[in-house]
Amino acid sequence: MPVSAPPRPASAPWEAVVESASPSEAVRDTCLDCVNYFDYSTIMEATNAALGFAALAQATRIDVMRLLAERGPSGLAAGELAARLGIAPSTLSFHLSALVDAGLVQSTRQGRQVIYAVRFAGLRALFAFLTETCCGGRPDLCGDIARLLPDLPEESPMQPAFNVLFVCTRNSARSILAEAILEKVGRGRFKAWSAGTEPVAGPMPEVLERLAKLGHDVSHLRSKSWHEFEGPDAPRMDFVITLCDVPEGEACPDLGPRPMTAAWPFPDPAKFTGSDIERTALLNELYGMIRRRLESFTSLPFGTLDRMALKARLDELGDSARMAR
Repeated sequence: MPVSAPPRPASAPWEAVVESASPSEAVRDTCLDCVNYFDYSTIMEATNAALGFAALAQATRIDVMRLLAERGPSGLAAGELAARLGIAPSTLSFHLSALVDAGLVQSTRQGRQVIYAVRFAGLRALFAFLTETCCGGRPDLCGDIARLLPDLPEESPMQPAFNVLFVCTRNSARSILAEAILEKVGRGRFKAWSAGTEPVAGPMPEVLERLAKLGHDVSHLRSKSWHEFEGPDAPRMDFVITLCDVPEGEACPDLGPRPMTAAWPFPDPAKFTGSDIERTALLNELYGMIRRRLESFTSLPFGTLDRMALKARLDELGDSARMAR
């Protein structure tokens, strides 16, 4: 007949089991006691952590995470992500599914597009579990690795970014500068594109060189027509900003009633004259002018301004008399 395990005393539980039964019964009851009282939460946490690290154990997925982390909570559309990484959409879908299942990436649908973003709470939890016992809480031994993982606010849903299209004639300099700068200063809250009314073969080499030296990613920058943004599958723009120095009667892209438009005139680097040093100095000045304008733009209180007030603020930013260059 089966022998039931004796009650667990407040102290020395294993001694009570061994003293009250035969050796075989004691072993059996001790094993039953292990099953009844063992804490499985640590195993489950370790299993989940292993799944998370397994999902990251592939070079393409690391590239996906790094690119998504760069874009912050607004994320990237799957198509744009595949293009930036240079991989087939079907391959990207496989990797994204693994990262979503591991709780490291989240997705949301915006119109016809699926947007993916890093789930920072999940990423932090993964590394926090790995390092929580580091050196027994002695920062003098481990360099206080916990400081690399500061407390995060409560996780919030993905936030859609504002789409901004910069337009100039050739899409070779001013609009290219604006696209690259907004990608950096927008901190994931803005997605930047550029186009031209009469695009040339490619951006000016000195513009790409200057951007690269200033720490911008120039690998995806190219000259293109604004007609690319007219189709039903094109990203829907919130703002269309023209950067021509002097109005030349050019046609602006017709992207429907939704985008808010503004004119921010800047000098054309193609017309800069002088020595290489002088041209570089003028290009640096232009970079600073555009950056200051965009920093003011990204600081606008978009959540509290109605459409008319926002339009007025955009026009103020385009007024060269108001903006210090």
